[in-house]
Amino acid sequence: MSGLVLKLGPHERVLINGAVIENGEKRSRLAVVTPNAHILRLRDAIHPEEVNTPVRRVCYIAQLVLSGDADPAEARMQLLRGIEQLSQVLTDPDSRQQLTSATAAVLADQHYQALKALRSLLPREERLLAARPQ
Repeated sequence: MSGLVLKLGPHERVLINGAVIENGEKRSRLAVVTPNAHILRLRDAIHPEEVNTPVRRVCYIAQLVLSGDADPAEARMQLLRGIEQLSQVLTDPDSRQQLTSATAAVLADQHYQALKALRSLLPREERLLAARPQ
């Protein structure tokens, strides 16, 4: 069996093809075998008012594709452009690796994997922004 495996905690919510699904009392595991299903774990969702940094902006575009609110073909150039801009600033080897993974995922239309790679940059961005002189 291939596809995405979601491990959900009690009462955790996930958006699948526009429908919000809430888990029951116990932990569970779902295997999504339908290719190209729009899936977004709601605990990972970035809300529009939280899109206030460069990495969050690129993550949000990937999130819109996952939720079905943006056309993947139209979002592709925005994502690639955003990743390229991030690569101008985040030059350490680990960040480069995550950005390379995100680029490959976007090119393969694997937006969940792209979002996962991009989200890993959020703590680093937060540290950099906190360290900048006022």
